Amino acid sequence: MRVGHTTLIQGSDVRTGVTAMCPHQGNVYAERVIAAVHTINGFGKPIGFEQVRELGLLETPILLTNTLSVGLAAGALVRWVLERNPEARSVNPVVGECNDSYLNHIRGLHVRPEHVFLALENASVGPVEEGSVGAGTGMSCFGFKGGVGTASRRLPEEDGCYTVGLLVVANFGRREDLRVAGVPVGQRLVNWQEDEGQAGSIMMVLATDAPTTARQLKRIARRAGLGLARVGSLAGNSSGDFVIAFSTAQRVPRMERELTRCLVCLNEDHPIINLLFQATVEATEEAVLNALFAAETMRGYAGHIRQALPIQSVVEWVGQVM
Repeated sequence: MRVGHTTLIQGSDVRTGVTAMCPHQGNVYAERVIAAVHTINGFGKPIGFEQVRELGLLETPILLTNTLSVGLAAGALVRWVLERNPEARSVNPVVGECNDSYLNHIRGLHVRPEHVFLALENASVGPVEEGSVGAGTGMSCFGFKGGVGTASRRLPEEDGCYTVGLLVVANFGRREDLRVAGVPVGQRLVNWQEDEGQAGSIMMVLATDAPTTARQLKRIARRAGLGLARVGSLAGNSSGDFVIAFSTAQRVPRMERELTRCLVCLNEDHPIINLLFQATVEATEEAVLNALFAAETMRGYAGHIRQALPIQSVVEWVGQVM
């Protein structure tokens, strides 16, 4: 898959951006991929999720941005797809969001179509920049600076050598609930400098090269919630917690007209399914922590400040327990 960011930091008010993920390097509208969506808590404003649930297919790149820019991002993504597919008459843009209004003047609607196009065009393979970039620019997590985090797990060769990767935009959590490697470090951080808590959300994008059906992929995606619990998430009442999952193993051509279609899928009686569950839990936990560890202190809208996680102290506390 390919990932691209557009990061918007301007003056004292603009702290936002766009992150784009492309499942493969071809035309996703013409060559769709098996996909699924899982909702842990549905306090969110995503676009395009319902068709993915219904058909089990993803036909556009995935965009992540701030809450009030979802509509604009969806419109820009439609334009981007139409330009590359002259025959298209219907497009299901997939866009997820988190609210960055503590550090970003969200009512300013700073994200523009050109920012979406830039994220899509800049999407590339290789290591993904983490922290306060793209959609994660203005995000907060556990009362600290949050943002984009990634992690992956590769299964042993004898079990297919499949990989599960997670990209998250972490913007959730109460400081006192934060856990690192099972250690409740948040309880030591409750009174550490300022903490103007707020309701938040997390968007998670799960990618795997394991061959799955949409149903199997949703089963795997559900395990991301267990990874969130490991870091201290309660999936609170006003938290939008979603997983968008897709498999890169097979492509489904749009113009195929045969009566039947042959796809390969996992044998669920094989231990592979439990290994993929475990990989998802571990990668989700690590991706959230990577978002926290990569983010730096940021001052933004109305003079608000989000401090970076005090990494040295956290590492020492964890080390004392371990």
